[in-house]
Amino acid sequence: MNILLVGSGGREHALAWKIAQSPLVKRLVAAPGNPGMEKLCELRAVKADDAEGLAALAHEIGADLVVVGPEVALAAGLADRLAAAGVPCFGPTAKAAQLETSKAFSKAFLDRHGIPTAGYGVYETVKDAKAALEAFRPPYVIKADGLAAGKGVAISPDRPDAEAEIERMLGGRFGAAGARVVIEEFMDGEEGSLFALCDGKQALLFGGAQDHKRAFDGDMGPNTGGMGAYSPAPVFTDDLVRQADEQIVQPTISHMADEGAPYRGVLYAGLMATQDGPKVVEFNARFGDPECQVLMMRFAGDIVPYLLACARGDVSGLPAPVFKPQTVICVVMAAKGYPDSPLEGSIIRGVDQDFGPHVQVFHAGTKRRDDGQLAAAGGRVLNVCAEGDDIAQARERAYAAVRRIDWPGGFNRSDIGWRALERD
Repeated sequence: MNILLVGSGGREHALAWKIAQSPLVKRLVAAPGNPGMEKLCELRAVKADDAEGLAALAHEIGADLVVVGPEVALAAGLADRLAAAGVPCFGPTAKAAQLETSKAFSKAFLDRHGIPTAGYGVYETVKDAKAALEAFRPPYVIKADGLAAGKGVAISPDRPDAEAEIERMLGGRFGAAGARVVIEEFMDGEEGSLFALCDGKQALLFGGAQDHKRAFDGDMGPNTGGMGAYSPAPVFTDDLVRQADEQIVQPTISHMADEGAPYRGVLYAGLMATQDGPKVVEFNARFGDPECQVLMMRFAGDIVPYLLACARGDVSGLPAPVFKPQTVICVVMAAKGYPDSPLEGSIIRGVDQDFGPHVQVFHAGTKRRDDGQLAAAGGRVLNVCAEGDDIAQARERAYAAVRRIDWPGGFNRSDIGWRALERD
């Protein structure tokens, strides 16, 4: 098969690493890709939000399958263009991707179909949003409606802070993504990410993970796109997963089809384990980042048949995905100043060394300078992933690898996996 992989981050590097292992692959092309992917596939300089350019590239290489990594490509309607051209695409249409691209759409959908989630309201003016705080109790959960790279959520401890966040979001902090805000009830519990592979009619569960959204140790600092993750996530007991599948995942896929927006691709369900059972925090229309990295390292099979079955619209003949029993952890190394003003251009050394059989380093935001040196080119720059027999061993291996990378311009959290470690 000829496969086109869309994206340039750590998620896409991990997907390329897994896809390249498949005996079904004849040619793998990534657009735009990153320096870490050079040894795995061809790179083509087409941006992830250029739906027209990507569709043309798929035609040029005779793609039998297009795998979409980032949400921006989905929002740009890439899956719609490929469907019109008869090219199988792993990723939902722009209409179906609204489960992620519009929190207001997603909340209304959940409400309409009785799928468990927090109470909410949607507001377009600062005056209305501030007045609505009367109906909620602190802490206040305030979200930008549109795509904000994982940073459009604020949890405010008191009303003055909540009002300031409302002013920032509706005042243009996230551009068009913040034209509306969603205010939600705060849900008390432990959060995790459950994944399902979907063919438009049914869903096949594909493991769970837990990530760390705050920038600094102790879950302090601003929200980010994710500073680390691990899988399996102990919060996902067999009973919780069964409830989530029956009450959330399968009904979502069924009702999306009923509403004329069949969902194909991976559904990321961010769930809160509450006293009343699992409730939806948010949906994403693609693999999480950095959750994808740990899932790809744990998945024991060939990923390509699963991606292709989703794209073609029939997962019924696939066996249940099998994951290694080991724990995998990912530590994100980010550029200083992330998430607000990451410092770009700093030199990174030691990434290409052999870290041993249990460690993989995925590039998330890097560039190759003209002199061949590797440099930071984004907020989240490297994903250091390691497997171990338990969370403690995986953590030890990951942080040992982090210490071997020479990058004064970066930082990372030192407590990834702390919830799982406390359970042991």
